[in-house]
Amino acid sequence: MNPMQERSLTIEDVPGSPDGPHVLRLSGPLILTTLSDFQSKVRADWSHNLILDFTNVPYLDSAGIGALAWVHVRHHKDSNGVSLVGVGERVHEALKIAHVDQFFRIFDNLSDAQAKRT
Repeated sequence: MNPMQERSLTIEDVPGSPDGPHVLRLSGPLILTTLSDFQSKVRADWSHNLILDFTNVPYLDSAGIGALAWVHVRHHKDSNGVSLVGVGERVHEALKIAHVDQFFRIFDNLSDAQAKRT
């Protein structure tokens, strides 16, 4: 992967059933320079079950952590809140250090998250 690719973030809407969770698949780092697309996508999301697929997110910075905290606040009244899937060790450690890991349900993979509906 070249350095420019490592500094960009793509966000894919994963198709699903209309009454199922809304899944956004992120690829790339969630950092200050990549936040605007992420913020636009999550602001446009009005689902009551948001799943963020972090399988291809190698790292995030404090701005990314802040953006995730905002997503939590936005969805904290939803019955399912926000789930994170495929969180790598580096990202999970950053979330723990910032004490925001407790705000999210974290799953190993997408199928586990989709199966865990309350």
